[in-house]
This record gives sequence, structure tokens and C-alpha cells, in this order.
Amino acid sequence: MIPFAKGHGLGNDYVVMAQADLKTPLSPKAIQRICDRNWGVGGDGILLMVPTGRADFGVRIFNPDGSEAEKSGNGLRIFAKYLWDHGHAKTPTFTVDTKGGVVECQCRVRDGRVDFVSVEMGRATFRAPDIPMNGPDRDVVGVPLQLGDGTALTVTAVSVGNPHCVTFVERLDEAAARRLGPLLEHHPAFPNRTNVQFARVVGRDAVDILIWERGAGFTLASGSSSCGAAAAAVRNGRCDPGRVRVRMPGGELVVEVRPDWSLLLEGPVEEVYTGTLTAEFAASL
Repeated sequence: MIPFAKGHGLGNDYVVMAQADLKTPLSPKAIQRICDRNWGVGGDGILLMVPTGRADFGVRIFNPDGSEAEKSGNGLRIFAKYLWDHGHAKTPTFTVDTKGGVVECQCRVRDGRVDFVSVEMGRATFRAPDIPMNGPDRDVVGVPLQLGDGTALTVTAVSVGNPHCVTFVERLDEAAARRLGPLLEHHPAFPNRTNVQFARVVGRDAVDILIWERGAGFTLASGSSSCGAAAAAVRNGRCDPGRVRVRMPGGELVVEVRPDWSLLLEGPVEEVYTGTLTAEFAASL
């Protein structure tokens, strides 16, 4: 049997497991099965604790389609809570090695459990490899992009260790986000695909967003998407540098956008349950 924990950040849920508990590596098929909400545990991804020599802890982040993500803000906050609550971390501040770089996590502990986590997410950059009329060495800020269905959008590309595409809209429309999200995710301008945020600025320190996540689809919340949207809002002059509140269907996170474009992500986190994958289920993977 394989132990796991299930946690969420504003409804963005992940299954946490340890590589040491697995007899064989996780295949894309196994990841898909575990993340399936009818045939498995269910989740927006898997956080796999792995050995590392670069930080206090290491994690691999898998999307529910079986692909691997470079970084996840909510995933890191869920992972940080798991590390403290399950006795792996001995101090509330520690570093985590991700495919998108090493980050620092700071946990707020109440009654022996973590309920709030801040993550230093690294620096935002505004590049995309193949945006037309822009070139690989220029910032992709407020440039036009034509979609396969004929829709024309103005987009800002942001990397926070994983790729994001932000488009500012006058009104948030979930049906439009679900329709246009896949077209942006798979656009030729993003050869490794991209996460997508539809953003509506509601103040100099506040943005509402809808999210289409690469490899996961429409999600209630996303920490790295919040970082991407906040950074893009500041870069486009729509929000002021400093603390930006990012509101999503699942709730609100705060992103501090600093003058050097380094980002601090803050928000609540909750563990829902722990369990074990049965020997029968594990064998089916």
C-alpha cells in the first residue's frame, strides 16, 4: 500500500506522495489514474517528494494529464504544509527544489499545524520563444496574438519558473475562458504549452482572474497563475508595485511584486485527508 495526503489551496487540490514509497516510477498513465476524480483519488495534480542535493527538500509536480510542471504556487504551499505537519521539516522556514528552481517556503504554524504559507516564487520575466512580430529576445508585453478560431487577443507572456499567458478583459466569462484557454495553451507561440489567465483589473491593488492551467484545464485557483497575473498587471501599468490581491473562483491570494520583479506568494492552505492506495489499486497502475 502507498500512503498519500490530499490538500488544497483555495480548491486547487493535489495528492502528495513520497518517491521512497513507490516500487516503480510514476508513469503518465498512473498519474492520470490517480488524479481521476471517478476512478482514482482525484486532484489537479500530484506532488512527489524526491531526494535533492540543492535544497532542504525536493518535489516533482505532475499535471493530471501525466505531464510534468516546472513549478506550482499552490502545490508548493500544499507541499510545505505536508512537510511540516508530517514531521519532515523541523523548522517552519525551508527551501524546496523544483524543476523551475529553488524556492523558500515560510509556514505559519497554529496549534502544531500549518494554516498559511508564503513562498518566494523567484523573479518574473516577460519572454516567450516564438511570439510573431516580437522575436525571442524582446519582452512579450501587450502584443497581438491571433488564435486558430480567428479570435484576436492582446497578451503578455510571463515566466515565474513556469510559463503563463495573461490577457486583460473587460468582463470575466467562464464559457469564454473554457473555449479560448485550450487555444492559447496549445498556440504555436508557446511550443511547451502555457498556463492562461483571463484578468480583469478592479483596482490599483486588485485583479480578478479565471484560469486555464496547462495540463489540467479550468481550475478554481492557482498560485503561479496569481503571480503571473499580478506581475503582468504591474508590468502593463494597470496595478501598482507592491501587494496585489488576486481573486479567483476559489478565493484570494496576495502577491507582492517587488521592483526587481521578485514575487512573494501568500495564502491559506488546508489538508483534507490522508490515506493509502490499496495494493489492488497500486497493482492496476
